[in-house]
Amino acid sequence: MEFASFLAGERWSDHPKCTHPLLAALARAVNDCTTDEGRSKLVPLIPAVVGLRPQDPRAAAVIALHCARSALAVVPAELARVMAVSVLACERYLAVLDGLPTDHLSARSRLALERQPGALQWARAFVDRVGPVDYRGFEHHAGASTVRQAVVAVRTVTDADDELRAMLAGAIQACRRVADGGPVEPDGVVVGRRATAPTAPRRVAV
Repeated sequence: MEFASFLAGERWSDHPKCTHPLLAALARAVNDCTTDEGRSKLVPLIPAVVGLRPQDPRAAAVIALHCARSALAVVPAELARVMAVSVLACERYLAVLDGLPTDHLSARSRLALERQPGALQWARAFVDRVGPVDYRGFEHHAGASTVRQAVVAVRTVTDADDELRAMLAGAIQACRRVADGGPVEPDGVVVGRRATAPTAPRRVAV
């Protein structure tokens, strides 16, 4: 992020104004949790974050959601529950922003949750027990917490460097779609680094 500030012509800082704050937080976390060898592979991603700061509140939601789903795809069962709760929380926030029913669940999230047996049921019960969520300050609180937890969780898995780089690259793409006014979810279903054939979206009660 310091190099991004340099490319943008800003004062040298790891909190550049040219990048969405939550995306920058993700980049810093990934950088900190990547090995020295893997860190060099992050360099080609730097230009992509320069000037990427959409004002649409959905940007924070899609960044956090992408991170939660990426982690959910690779972490062990004991960490899956936390990520499953984060997926549901992000989906509900997006539903509020888009004027959709709060039980709306995208095809990508459904697939990610179904790959972790029991995680969806546990997450539903947890979210229902907690009750309505106050989404004010999502970017700095729930969103930031989701990003941190996802990075720390993925750090523990095999091929962590590759998974973390894929997480950051995917979050950049997700943020770019929002900045360009495109759909929050692209065609097809991709969870983590694993691609599957497109599935027809359906609504699942959460």
